[in-house]
Amino acid sequence: MRAQEVTATAPSGPAAVDDRPAGLDGPASLPDDPSISRYPDAVLAAPEGGRRVTIDAAVQKKIGDLYSLEGDVQIVSKQYTVHADRMEYNAATGDVKAEGHLRMTGGEQLQTISADRGEFNLRTQQGRFYNVRGSVGFRGTPAQRPNVYTTGDPFLFSGRMVVKTGPDSFEIYDGTVTSCQMPRPDWELRAAHFTVRDGKATARNTQFRVLDVPVIFLPYASHPVDIDTRQSGFMVPVIGQSTFKGSIVGEQFYLAINRSMDLLVGAEYFSKRGWEQNALFRYRGRGLDFATARYTGVLDRLPAERNQGGEEFALSARKDINDHTRAVADVNYLSSFVYREAFNENFNQAVVSDITSSAFLQRDGNGYVGAIHADRYQGLKNVSTSQEVRIFHAPSIDFDVMEKPLGKSPLVWSAQNSVAVLKRVQRGGANFSTEINTRVDVQPRISLPLSAKGWTFRPGFAVRDTFYTHHRKPGPLPGTVPVEVYSSINRAVIDANFEMRAPVLERVFDTGVFRRFLGRKVKHTIEPQLRYTYRTGVDEFNKYLRFDETDVVSNTNEVEYGITQRLFLRPTKERDCREDETPSEEGAKCGGTRESLLWRVVQKRFFDPRFGGALNPGRRNVLQTTLDFSGVAFLTEPRDVSPILSQMRLSASERLDLEWDMNYDTHAGKFTQSNVFLNYHMGKYFGGLSHARLNAPGRAQSGSVISTTSNFSQLKFLAGYGDTLKPGFSLATTAGLNLSTRGATPAADQPLSLLYEAIQTGYNWRCCGLSMEYRRYELGTIRPAENAYKFNLTLANIASVGNLRRIDKIF
Repeated sequence: MRAQEVTATAPSGPAAVDDRPAGLDGPASLPDDPSISRYPDAVLAAPEGGRRVTIDAAVQKKIGDLYSLEGDVQIVSKQYTVHADRMEYNAATGDVKAEGHLRMTGGEQLQTISADRGEFNLRTQQGRFYNVRGSVGFRGTPAQRPNVYTTGDPFLFSGRMVVKTGPDSFEIYDGTVTSCQMPRPDWELRAAHFTVRDGKATARNTQFRVLDVPVIFLPYASHPVDIDTRQSGFMVPVIGQSTFKGSIVGEQFYLAINRSMDLLVGAEYFSKRGWEQNALFRYRGRGLDFATARYTGVLDRLPAERNQGGEEFALSARKDINDHTRAVADVNYLSSFVYREAFNENFNQAVVSDITSSAFLQRDGNGYVGAIHADRYQGLKNVSTSQEVRIFHAPSIDFDVMEKPLGKSPLVWSAQNSVAVLKRVQRGGANFSTEINTRVDVQPRISLPLSAKGWTFRPGFAVRDTFYTHHRKPGPLPGTVPVEVYSSINRAVIDANFEMRAPVLERVFDTGVFRRFLGRKVKHTIEPQLRYTYRTGVDEFNKYLRFDETDVVSNTNEVEYGITQRLFLRPTKERDCREDETPSEEGAKCGGTRESLLWRVVQKRFFDPRFGGALNPGRRNVLQTTLDFSGVAFLTEPRDVSPILSQMRLSASERLDLEWDMNYDTHAGKFTQSNVFLNYHMGKYFGGLSHARLNAPGRAQSGSVISTTSNFSQLKFLAGYGDTLKPGFSLATTAGLNLSTRGATPAADQPLSLLYEAIQTGYNWRCCGLSMEYRRYELGTIRPAENAYKFNLTLANIASVGNLRRIDKIF
């Protein structure tokens, strides 16, 4: 086999062929004798100008400008590569006639056309092909890179005849278009005539076929072709059924604003409740810049006394102004907690009773951090009385100094400073609202890090001065509403602390008979720690208005002690992770040494059981020292020790994980909190189990000194096989059970009950899939016994038909 190059500027060597139009000066370098069928190899030299065409064929004949080529022919131009068994090429006009396994690839959109025969002009990029299969977005040749596309949204087509009218436009006659692999695509659009132009294929009187079965007739259809451009248009209608909402019918419109932004707006009709509106805006900028906004609302047509309509809005955004300055917003608005519980499809979101919004502008540099931020907190505190608390920081200016050396001494210093404008509104039950209040908080700190022979010591000293423009006068009885006093108050606090960490104790053990499961060696480490804190100066704790953790600082004299144990296994050498294994971090290998067990136990000893008079016996107390220690309140009376906190995490194998967090109150002799999480996965099989138990002081009832108890026990489980992208069959189920809930009286106790359950199954073909789900909710009187049936038919790179959204999926 020999190669021949045709170029407008003749390179050195005998292989150059003149591709200039007739009339230009310069002789052709090929001999005139057409009987010559063997030529030397062409040298692919870069021409000084003009077009370059390379010919490769077993047999080549030339008469004037016309080449007759046979035997695995290949012609390569600047834009296209053409393969065929037989070919005629006119060097003067650029016309190519080819037949027998014709394949043409190239163009700006990486087009591929395979046909029985065809005619094409390499210069005008126009031509006609017969019995065609083609694609846009293909990369490489079948031998080099089979079925590899430059985009996840390839455009594949076939037709009796394809007429190419320009570089990126063509007509398809008696053909099909799809995004699925041929020759038997899972779905396709079939029509007598498709027009491909301006980044999309359009047709009239089209059949939409799934698994070669006609599903729907479309008077007009459009399919995107441009691999970089999204298309605006109406989405596939949403349909569904629910015993709570009735029959569901909806539609959405997608608007591709530009490459960085898009918008989805729609509405759904609930036959039993009314109309729902929804919108989603997305923006993705450079680096970490992004913005996402969601809106949902329901116009409930039930009478006013049973109306559960409302609105919810969420905005999350970030903008990096430069390397040291950024703006971040996380804004949430909810008009009614009843609306969220009644209409939210996600159980975990439906039962959330807190709403937090915040936005800040921050700049940092050389260890200094300055920020201005605003936030809004809204929390439902009592369901029966609809008691809500709303707290506003509008705004707060913060200036912090990270630890810095103090001159040439071994001391380091830092500071936390803020000026905040605050307001609190409490409605329902005990109503209490404050006027706008200003708080100035300044806290410099100095420390001395020391170390010797593995021991580390860190004594520290801080002063904290907090100024309020208003304060409060406590009510005459515990639990009654306080009164705001419009005069200033100041709090000056002295804080001394000492932290000590002993050297890590470690030992390596032989595993003996357990070598098969644990490996040859096991390393055990013990890390003890101790921290002492003395704080004084808070003499009028009950006079400070409550806005955040800054306002619950109290006197304390305490020591915190604990121990952390770790167990390291090295069962195998490092290796690539199997399909059913998850590495410890992205890009890491599996096997090798890993932390198998982490167990941390900690407790506090209080030398001042009344915290300088801040403790109010007979009700729940939340102080900064207890809030930093545990998320579960435990102070209802003077006490000298805290509950024991235990955090245990066990990775028994690369498939099994177990975690148990608990609080044990030695005064009450009971577990006040216990959370257990178990996860297991093996190949495509997975399962999970979690149990949450809380038996701790609740919020005090208004006008009473008796603290109610938060007492419940809930169990959740998950099991399944497969995932949303797995070819073939997948199945998963999940459920949440309320094992028991203790009320204020024995009559109010609730026995075992179902909170929610869902069963989901699906089957994926090569580029389409069908999912079905049954879901049940039991959310008390607001949403009793709702049965919802959902399905989703997904067509790769086209749309999803149905009401089973990605956020609702179990896998």
